[in-house]
Amino acid sequence: MSSSVERRSNPTAWAAFWFGLAGLVLMPIPLFIGLILGGGLSIVAAVLAVIALFKGLARDGKGIAPVVFAGIFIALTWAGISAGGGTIW
Repeated sequence: MSSSVERRSNPTAWAAFWFGLAGLVLMPIPLFIGLILGGGLSIVAAVLAVIALFKGLARDGKGIAPVVFAGIFIALTWAGISAGGGTIW
């Protein structure tokens, strides 16, 4: 790729997406394993999502869609943990 070609994707947004999805998938594991794995990955995803959001806004909104989906995954993970996921299920 030459330097004149503008990069259209936001790798931080995709990292937040995949960490958020992994946290959501791992959250239902019982005996606090899901709480530690899913919760930890969702916290990492939240930090990456904030960074990716600022990067995307600085580039006129490029790469915002994965951040939105990561936010949905993070919210679902935290809602599941609040309902007892990872501890009782």
